[in-house]
Amino acid sequence: MSKEKVFSSFGILPKEEMLEVKPNFKKFQIGIPKESSFQENRVSLTPDSVGLLVANGHSVIIEKEAGLASNFLDNEYTDKGAIIVYSKEEVFKSSGFILKIEPPTLEEVKLMQSGQNIISAVQMSAHSASYYKKLSDKNITAFGFEFIRDIQNKLPIVRSMSEIAGNTSMLIAGEYLSNVNNGKGLMLGGVSGLIPTNVVIIGAGTVGENACRTSLGLGASVIVFDDSITRLRRLQNNINSRISTSTLHPKSLAKALKRADIVIAALRIGSEKVPCVVSEEMVKDMKKGSVVVDVSIDQGGCFETSELTSHNKPIFIKHDVIHYCVPNIASRVSRTASMAISNILTPILLRIAEEGGVGETIRNDISLRKGVYTFNSKLTNKVLCDKYNLPFIDLDLIMTR
Repeated sequence: MSKEKVFSSFGILPKEEMLEVKPNFKKFQIGIPKESSFQENRVSLTPDSVGLLVANGHSVIIEKEAGLASNFLDNEYTDKGAIIVYSKEEVFKSSGFILKIEPPTLEEVKLMQSGQNIISAVQMSAHSASYYKKLSDKNITAFGFEFIRDIQNKLPIVRSMSEIAGNTSMLIAGEYLSNVNNGKGLMLGGVSGLIPTNVVIIGAGTVGENACRTSLGLGASVIVFDDSITRLRRLQNNINSRISTSTLHPKSLAKALKRADIVIAALRIGSEKVPCVVSEEMVKDMKKGSVVVDVSIDQGGCFETSELTSHNKPIFIKHDVIHYCVPNIASRVSRTASMAISNILTPILLRIAEEGGVGETIRNDISLRKGVYTFNSKLTNKVLCDKYNLPFIDLDLIMTR
């Protein structure tokens, strides 16, 4: 057998470079069911994003009036190439990739088929271990909003919704300070010659930071409380302005609350219940007509006096203090929130298609891999498994097999 000739009269012959052949482009049938959860007005994709996906060879199947709560009409979707169907069953039957805002309900889990993919919120505290067991038994690949990371290891969807909640919470508080909503008739902010509105923000995370920006932009006097010096320092650096900050010392907090016109409660501790840092006695000492917006209400709330309310009946008054305790504030501005989510999900879907499917993508993309919590009938998120004492399989190990 003759050996391959590698020499010539001029020296060594160069050989062809062996490059990896990319897998074939994968076309998806993307399904968007109408949200059935209470007070959920957002939709996963806007008509413009649907048009982009269709132009790239994908099919989008959307349930009738799925975008209506965000003021996206069915004809806007069909004009961009979407297919409208008239039942949730048709969406799940015809789609390989499901996009939702809220986690799938038990009824929707039953409709899911083996091998399907889904991107939605997880909301660990709202479900039980049996729910996640049923989800993993379906042999689907599930991505969670709370787990998906970008190339900077940030949580883009969580951060985007927190930014919206922070900005919106200040606008809500301003509404209830005014005469229109039987408030005390104060303007949020300040004008020349008058003492500005006093705003207290509890929590120096993304929500607190954006509430602080909005307050300062309107001319209010702001003080921010948090139990982390690092977060307080980071907030000051991000805002690029010297503002009053303090650790969560009860005496300092009580003193600030007595002078406050608006209080934004925005503490977060992962997926756990937030501590109650404002007692009922502190609320009794607050000004009559002051406004509390408890953004942390979906995790128990920071105020002892907080009670869950809805978008239809958002406030109650206790000890002459107006309490706004609606979870999912982003759903109040659902069109803006939908556009934000859509702008994050669309590039993810296009990337998965370019890579040749979900399996190839999570094998090559570490940041997106962190967003997976069920894969091949196994639960792959350690936080979720530890919370419910469920068996955990490291997805990194599965990918190396």
